[in-house]
Amino acid sequence: MNNAWPNPFIEQRADPFILRHNAHYYFIASVPEHDRLEIRRADSIAGLRAATPVVVWRKPDSGPFSQLIRAPELHVINGEWVIYFAAAPACELQAGLLQHRMYALVCQDADPLRGDWQPCRRVFSHIDSLSLDATHFAHQGKHWYLWAQKDPAIPGNSNLYLAQLLNPWTIKGQPIMLSRPEYEWECAGFSVNEGPAAIRHGDQLFVTYSASATDENYCLGLLSIDVNADPMQIANWHKSARPVFGTSWHNRQYGPGQMSFTLDESGREVMVYHARNATDCGQHPFWDPNRHTRLKSFHWREDGTPDFGVPPADHTSAP
Repeated sequence: MNNAWPNPFIEQRADPFILRHNAHYYFIASVPEHDRLEIRRADSIAGLRAATPVVVWRKPDSGPFSQLIRAPELHVINGEWVIYFAAAPACELQAGLLQHRMYALVCQDADPLRGDWQPCRRVFSHIDSLSLDATHFAHQGKHWYLWAQKDPAIPGNSNLYLAQLLNPWTIKGQPIMLSRPEYEWECAGFSVNEGPAAIRHGDQLFVTYSASATDENYCLGLLSIDVNADPMQIANWHKSARPVFGTSWHNRQYGPGQMSFTLDESGREVMVYHARNATDCGQHPFWDPNRHTRLKSFHWREDGTPDFGVPPADHTSAP
């Protein structure tokens, strides 16, 4: 059923990610203080709302990953727990951009809430520049790393890049650029492609991503490829010329983005995202804490493409 969860689902949790693994649900997201990584676990999606967050890592007082911890994701790769996140050495901008780089934490214990997380490792890419919003997916028997990064030679804030993984913290080979901001709806306020997420349906692999400034202009784009095609050949990818999910002025839902996907208890697909319920974000929307985690079921069209609908209005209980 659509809108089967309260909206917001969890308040003041941006960049949300839910992992279903071994009959449990795990929730991780950016916290307003940008100072730690915390995980919630429950036996159901609904149970995540009341689950006690467990802090598994806190930022150091200084150093390259000591500020602005954001966009964490929790994955299981070859039996190991992996948290990807972005962090900066300082809050100040350089050349108009934040200074984030990508990092990975690995835990080999069975329980990620009680386990011993190894020291933080940086995930190096092909350019030493702003990089963030990394995700992982398995496809064609390989592990893939997908992220957003600034190329100083390309106008705009960030593009999307794809590469294979040698291990959870090491990229294999030369990445390819999947997408760059080019349409007007990708360049409103800022020229941004970020927050990618992969999902397979039928004979297609889809990648959603967030575009434009993180205010009411924020919206989702869509890339697709045949599941048998080579993902490292850019000609095999197709990009939607229009956003596939965006602000609903009627429902007072503004700037939905940072999509991820999970399955409910019946195995149906659920989209996990954040959005605001007001347009007043203060001086800069990045610093506003009121991007709330929201959930929504969706369906697939007859042509195999996803239909995400529109962001539902706030409601305090499930209908």
